Amino acid sequence: MDFCIQLSADYPDKSYGGDRVYKDMVEQAILADRLGFESISMTEHHLINVLMMPAPLQFAVKIAAHTTNIKIITSVVVLPLHDMRVFAGEIVAADIFTDQRLLLGVGRGAYKFEMERLGVPIIETQERFDEALAVLKALLSEEEVSWDGQYYKFEPLTIMPRPVRIGGPPMMVAVVNPDRVYSYAKEGMHIQTTPLAGGQELLERQVNAFRRAKEELSEAGENLTLTLSRVGFVAQSERARQSHLETADAYYRRFDNVFTGPGIVDAGMIRPLPREQSIEELGENLLICPPGEMVDRLMPYVELGIDRMVLNINFGVSQAETLESIQCFAEEVMPQLR
Repeated sequence: MDFCIQLSADYPDKSYGGDRVYKDMVEQAILADRLGFESISMTEHHLINVLMMPAPLQFAVKIAAHTTNIKIITSVVVLPLHDMRVFAGEIVAADIFTDQRLLLGVGRGAYKFEMERLGVPIIETQERFDEALAVLKALLSEEEVSWDGQYYKFEPLTIMPRPVRIGGPPMMVAVVNPDRVYSYAKEGMHIQTTPLAGGQELLERQVNAFRRAKEELSEAGENLTLTLSRVGFVAQSERARQSHLETADAYYRRFDNVFTGPGIVDAGMIRPLPREQSIEELGENLLICPPGEMVDRLMPYVELGIDRMVLNINFGVSQAETLESIQCFAEEVMPQLR
């Protein structure tokens, strides 16, 4: 199992400054590269202070300029917010500028507030995503493409420059619903999934859906990979663990507001709302624990056949503690799992 650090820009205090947030993320990426993590990732979001990254391809190029080996994953870019005729060319350029270290994670968009403020009704995001994905794959793999669909209609055109890699950078679809995990994997797509704050039962359904599709594809599915995203943080003591769980609970009070809740946002700042899940229940589902326990809790994911674990370590914890967690994970957890 490979390990990825998610550079998720949490911005609970405007006075901290967006420049400092992104500087912190670059510093985390440099450390992850030096310590041997397989990849880093960043998530596209607009207009809100959680997962704040409106320019993932630009940031991928920035990361590439400061690192040497680490893969750079857009996890994810929200296809319904882009015109694929423009975005395909931007992908090719970013793949060139990152020396082909780019892995393109794509998704439909999850926050109603964000999508509808940008003119995309949330009820349409699935249809828009599916058509955008088909258009994007065609533009990156075929020299000349025309289209006559519901959301795209255009005469023959060619994306320039042409992709260095055949079909462009590797692409994976972010999806939570097990049925959709199966359908996208059956189409030959790499998959990223997460049970979010959910438990083992949902995760096992997601994994089994991927396995079933891969087995049905036989040789054609041999190289397909399954990536899992979880909040994960190495806490050196029980006191630190409890403190980080309280910070994570505050994060999820904002996250849930825009993900499953009413989407109340005050001048870019997501309002924290009460949660039904207790901190104790949250602690059972998140990977916030000492190194030895972390190894024990990650071992079932290895046994499930997860190919890549994306650790979301940025949920309001200080930069110093975040860097310490990255280092501790690399030195005390990764060697035992490899």
